[in-house]
Amino acid sequence: MTRILVLNGPNLGRLGSREPDVYGNANLDDLRAMLQSAAGSEASIDLRQTNDEAELIGWLYEATDAAAPVILNPAAFTHYSYALRDAAALVTKAGIPLVEVHISNPHARETFRHNSVISGVATGVIAGFGFDSYLLALDAVLRLTAARPE
Repeated sequence: MTRILVLNGPNLGRLGSREPDVYGNANLDDLRAMLQSAAGSEASIDLRQTNDEAELIGWLYEATDAAAPVILNPAAFTHYSYALRDAAALVTKAGIPLVEVHISNPHARETFRHNSVISGVATGVIAGFGFDSYLLALDAVLRLTAARPE
């Protein structure tokens, strides 16, 4: 069974109470249950959240070492963390899928949110569909993982 790391950056631990008009009313436990239900027996979901950039980078190293595909919502780190970009590049350069996701559409928000330093090294980017962004990413990761040579 494939283990998929679903990594979430700063402030996403406040989902459900943080700006529900932008992020909805569901929390990370709801997201975990939704993803595991969608993955069924094809994959296990290892969902994590941190406000610490170094911890998130360490998790990307773990993904690289374990050849575990990643669904990454870098949150605020999206716009400026070159260290996170370099760690994400290690994943994709190893041939492991990494899909960048965003709950909201950053391009429909403040100008500073329009730039992602992660997108250029990600396998793909999905944004603006609420928690469905994660479901779409899960589908992509499962397809890409199935197509990978062992």
